[in-house]
Amino acid sequence: MLTAEQLGFRYAGVPVLRGVDLHVGAASMVAVTGPNGCGKSTLLHLLAGVETPAEGAVRHPAGTRLSLLPQRTPDIDGLPLTVAECVRIGRFTPRRRLGRHDRAAVTEIMERLDLAHLARRRLRELSGGQRQRTLIAQALVQQADVYLLDEPTAALDAASRARVHELLGERVRAGAAMVVASHDAGEAALAGAIVTLASPL
Repeated sequence: MLTAEQLGFRYAGVPVLRGVDLHVGAASMVAVTGPNGCGKSTLLHLLAGVETPAEGAVRHPAGTRLSLLPQRTPDIDGLPLTVAECVRIGRFTPRRRLGRHDRAAVTEIMERLDLAHLARRRLRELSGGQRQRTLIAQALVQQADVYLLDEPTAALDAASRARVHELLGERVRAGAAMVVASHDAGEAALAGAIVTLASPL
């Protein structure tokens, strides 16, 4: 479903990643672990096509739908979005209005992540955990083939982490491929394979 071969990346000429190989098939999860600064977020951005590798290549079948949950999204707080509007963005497709199935999917994911009572709240009014659950809902409501999630549960309490882990498992069992960058050993244990990055320096 998604393959990376000998990926390398540099920031201002300084190596961040070197020689990274990764393969994630349908109905499987790969965890990416390693210390801060080892390039976990960069790897997910390369897999999503947000960044271009200095070496190596990322390959996936034509038409593969990818959903990226980045670790840092400061710009979104400046938008006057409600929780419901933010989640609905995950179902947006150019030249197509949201239909009944889209609205049902948004309602379901908000209920599963305990967001329904916050539907009309603005993002800037939320706690860190509420905001993170909203962004997770936006990522998971997408009909993606591959989900790329960067530290998805870092800001969540135990109950919210359990809800998210249940949803991740459901997506994988339904056939999705998933790459999760995480410092959480329990979260990494959910994956069928673990890729551990080390500092390139």
